[in-house]
Amino acid sequence: MRLTIVLLFAMLSAAGARAQDAAGVLRVTVVDPSGAVIVGAHVRVGTAGAASGNGVVPLFPDDSAKKRYDPISERDTGDRGIAVFTGMLPGRYTIHVETPGFEPQDARNVRVRAGDNAQVVKLAIAKVAETIQVGRDPRDSALDPRGDAFATVLGPDAVNELPDDPDEMERVLQDMAGPGAVMRVNGFRGGKLPPKDQIAQIRFHRNMFAADTHEPGFISVDIITKPGLENWKGSTNAGFRDSTLTARNAFAPVKGDERNQRYSLSLSGPVWKKHTSVALTATGVDAFDAKTIVAALPSRYLSDSIRRPSDAMNVSARVEHALTPKQMLRAEAQSNHNRLDNQGVGDFDLAERGYQQTLNERLLRASVTGALGKTAYNEFRFQWRSQQTMFAPASQAPAVLVLNAFDSGGAQLDGSQTAGEVELADDLDITAGKHALRAGILIDAGRYEYDVQRNGTGTFTFASLAAFAASQPTTFTRNMGDPRVSASQVQTGVYVQDDYRALKALTLSGGIREETQQHIGGLHAGPRGGFAWSPFKSGATTIRGGGGVFFDWFDAQSYEQAVQLDGAHQQIETIVQPGYPNAGASGRALVLPSGRVQLSPTLQQPVLKEGTLAVDRQLPGGVRASATLVRRRGGHLLRGVNVNAPLPSGVRPDPTAGTITEVESIAASSFDAMFLNVNYGRPDRRIFIGANYALSRAIDETDGPFSLPADSRNLAAERGPAANDVRHRFSSLASVPLTKHVMLGTAVRVQSALPYTITTGFDDNGDTVSNDRPAGVTRNSARGTMLVDIGARLTWAIGFGGPPRSGPETPQVNIIRGGDADPLRGMPSGDGTRSRYRLELYAQGYNLTNHLNALNFSGVETSPFFGQATSAAAPRRIELGARLLF
Repeated sequence: MRLTIVLLFAMLSAAGARAQDAAGVLRVTVVDPSGAVIVGAHVRVGTAGAASGNGVVPLFPDDSAKKRYDPISERDTGDRGIAVFTGMLPGRYTIHVETPGFEPQDARNVRVRAGDNAQVVKLAIAKVAETIQVGRDPRDSALDPRGDAFATVLGPDAVNELPDDPDEMERVLQDMAGPGAVMRVNGFRGGKLPPKDQIAQIRFHRNMFAADTHEPGFISVDIITKPGLENWKGSTNAGFRDSTLTARNAFAPVKGDERNQRYSLSLSGPVWKKHTSVALTATGVDAFDAKTIVAALPSRYLSDSIRRPSDAMNVSARVEHALTPKQMLRAEAQSNHNRLDNQGVGDFDLAERGYQQTLNERLLRASVTGALGKTAYNEFRFQWRSQQTMFAPASQAPAVLVLNAFDSGGAQLDGSQTAGEVELADDLDITAGKHALRAGILIDAGRYEYDVQRNGTGTFTFASLAAFAASQPTTFTRNMGDPRVSASQVQTGVYVQDDYRALKALTLSGGIREETQQHIGGLHAGPRGGFAWSPFKSGATTIRGGGGVFFDWFDAQSYEQAVQLDGAHQQIETIVQPGYPNAGASGRALVLPSGRVQLSPTLQQPVLKEGTLAVDRQLPGGVRASATLVRRRGGHLLRGVNVNAPLPSGVRPDPTAGTITEVESIAASSFDAMFLNVNYGRPDRRIFIGANYALSRAIDETDGPFSLPADSRNLAAERGPAANDVRHRFSSLASVPLTKHVMLGTAVRVQSALPYTITTGFDDNGDTVSNDRPAGVTRNSARGTMLVDIGARLTWAIGFGGPPRSGPETPQVNIIRGGDADPLRGMPSGDGTRSRYRLELYAQGYNLTNHLNALNFSGVETSPFFGQATSAAAPRRIELGARLLF
């Protein structure tokens, strides 16, 4: 890490030195009246007084300014609002800036000396209503690693057609992004999503090999909120759904009783106009659904459903303050409460297995972003998160598991866990000639208190209904001792990256990221590199390729559980062939010495090596298409191994201990995929259509750090399809107007079947785990059925109350600042115009075709449900609601 830091600062110092030594560099920063930078403003620099008949190009073709210039250079401002002109001779120049939605502005007699020169041009908002269409030089945008190439951008109309419920909206976005997607709000992960009227833009972006990312090349979903520096605005929303609007679940004997009532209020506006704004949000949910139970009891089959109540209250406040014309402070606080009853019930689990879960979360976050000097841009982020989760079981009775027939007894989950986490991150961008340097640091630290008693009163496991009728359990297990554990964990990442513009059509990227994590050992360096090539002057086609080395974290909750069952805090009691209901009453009972969980002394961070190749093409008519190939190989993945499994002789290597689950870094994985994406957008017509298709194959050797193999002495037999191995996946999102006041939004998700494992139901190898497979059967070799979920939202909207309060002269513009869209004034009515108020009535439908999306396929050969599904995802649901924006 020291070497990386030294190289990092050496590179930044050298870049700064080169920038200072360059002769005749003029940096023009374009800002709006509030001091926020404007992206895509067109800047022309020329010498004053040039004649007009000698081939020079007039600056104003209509001669309105009665002044002509000899434009020696012109640029569009980049994503920091800066246009850079190099190789200029010392002298005096005139700068002309124009962009839709603002009055053109001249800065005359600007003196340029050798070295760096800076000029700020402030534009006044135009007196006419229009929408700003921003953009940079097409090839510059195509080659920008953080640009729109390989990105899907949802504007205000598409966002408006997403579900109003933030949890449902998050699910739709995750479905569209695919597995492994990382979701961030203003650069932060975690917490609740903001309401739709506070969202300026949602970007699905694949930054495939950047050193600033911890995760490998999955899609990131970035949600950007609106500053709200001009006028107060807000919305109130109410949504309702009950059993009369819900179809019957296919596995329920009768339609279950359901209800979902949701209310929300949001306000945002300036407390110091053009300097400080505040956004307030409150959301409440009072709901219950029906969870199906399908079980085989000793005397009969059971088909039933049980009510699962839930209530939630989420409150947030966000403040944005312009520290200087170049620096923005954003701070946010959230308080989230959620209580869920009858959790753990459903499928084979009877009602007595239920427990209550209560979650309380507090979150504080702050960021400072803006320019540093003439060539640098910095973003600092801080987040503190406190979370408490409490569990209360309905019963303290021992659990009885008759494999894939029925589960009864207590939930074996009681107590609480608390977490206090801090995240510090800083990203610095420096532009120096053809180099765009980026460097940063990430520090995650957490303190955890764990007092959850799992399996405290014990669990009987039976191979079949016949074994239960004969009172012959396979095993009885129980965790004994004090469950209280305190633990801390720190993980860090440091990176540096250089995007070098080798040619006008080619950018080469190279970087390195070093990561380390407490408790897993070692300092890990991951090189990253790639290229972006835009072969045509139009910038319509971009080809990107590259690869890198990524590392995964050992999550804190898994570490807590390992410490809790380390043999000192708690021990695992195991009885083979126990009696029932008294485990020790059987003459066949074999009481093993206490078992434990331990971490391998050679534990390492899992490593992922990935290579990608992609092409993005802007097609005529607003269509954009991209294709991406991904090849990933994983090593040192975490898995559990019973290092004290019986030898062929039946004797355990350590006779003084029972099962010893050791977490080791020995598993491997492979992932190959092809992603296709097509987007069609016409903001002027309020149309957006996006579709994604993925063909992939995921193979691995582990289901998690504590998952034990069927045979700990034959780990190669565990290689098979990953638990999330969906070979085909399609999703789409669309927003189109049907009439002047009616909009239709659709969300479609189709995916092929997930795998599951076939087991015998017995413990023939004596390792105390009933997961043995038939001879020749590999892990996750069976498949369920495909999933189809088609949703739609029909919205009728009308604007009323006249123009916004600031009067008819108020410019109605959308400004994109550094990539953030900000509707400054008014709101779209049903016909796309802007009014003081907007009323929406909507109907939102999920799984409209009522497709049977079967889940929980039984792979236990002794189960009466072997090879069958015993539950299904939610059937058709319809929600009605209203939203008032003001």
